[in-house]
Amino acid sequence: MSIRIGIFGYGNLGRGIEAAIRQNDDLTLAAVFTRRAPETVKIRTEGVPVYCADSAAEHVNDIDVMIMCGGSATDLPEQTPNMARIFNVVDSFDTHARIPEHFANVDKAASESGKVAVISVGWDPGMFSLNRLYAGAILPDGKDYTFWGKGVSQGHSDAIRRIDGVLDAKQYTIPVDEALAAVRSGACPELTARQKHIRECFVVAKEGADLARIENEIKTMPNYFADYDTIVHFITDEELKREHSGIPHGGFVIRTGRTGIEREHSHVIEYSLKLDSNPEFTASVLVAYARAAARLNARGEKGCKTVLDVPPSLLSAESADELRRRLL
Repeated sequence: MSIRIGIFGYGNLGRGIEAAIRQNDDLTLAAVFTRRAPETVKIRTEGVPVYCADSAAEHVNDIDVMIMCGGSATDLPEQTPNMARIFNVVDSFDTHARIPEHFANVDKAASESGKVAVISVGWDPGMFSLNRLYAGAILPDGKDYTFWGKGVSQGHSDAIRRIDGVLDAKQYTIPVDEALAAVRSGACPELTARQKHIRECFVVAKEGADLARIENEIKTMPNYFADYDTIVHFITDEELKREHSGIPHGGFVIRTGRTGIEREHSHVIEYSLKLDSNPEFTASVLVAYARAAARLNARGEKGCKTVLDVPPSLLSAESADELRRRLL
């Protein structure tokens, strides 16, 4: 039986979800929900309705899992708990420092409604989180390092766009080459956030906006830019579209550790991603976890989960027998 998916929000991530569903025969796009006028939203899947976001509760019997495609800065903290009172949900909340708070809010809503919610799904948090867990369990005498980029961070770009006076923006996260080389050498350096990454912002300001205020708000924004060396460029809308239209990203999770009675042997575990489209890859991860959310709820489970709580076999469309035969 096909799992019916709803998309809540139809921006870059929502379009990625639509494309990913086409690659999974056991999933069906049931509906798209938007805060825009539904008649103005043109999707790629024929015969699928587009509804006003406020009407989502009217379609509870038509959807097995709602995939939340809003931004982490202001959308998901409200939208995910609200939808978890009605649907099984999956989101990509990526403000790392606020995940425990978000988990608690969503868990309360999903537990009371008897639904399953899987939060903070994507590649970081998400796939990188799993690799940090695996590597740390295998090399307990060691240290984790995570490097992002060079690439466009959707969450950070969205946070800039929420600043008063900003028309559009793209933010690139850039690893510091010297720090990456030191980690790969197995030296186990102590590195601050500022020593590992640079954040470079390209901002289109509204006419007459206070550029100094915008730059200061960006550079001092907690959880996003305050702990990093941040470069802000003000450019035209034409320049942004011409030179920064893509959404690439990627990064590395590295754990260095030692084994042996005398700690005589050094090991480096590295997991890397190079993504041509950040939102499309994130969407592909969300779709796999939507399958898992539906299966968990069918088993009678409820409440909030993260990628750390979901058995890997539930992500695959293949049966457990097929997975054991093909992958072990």
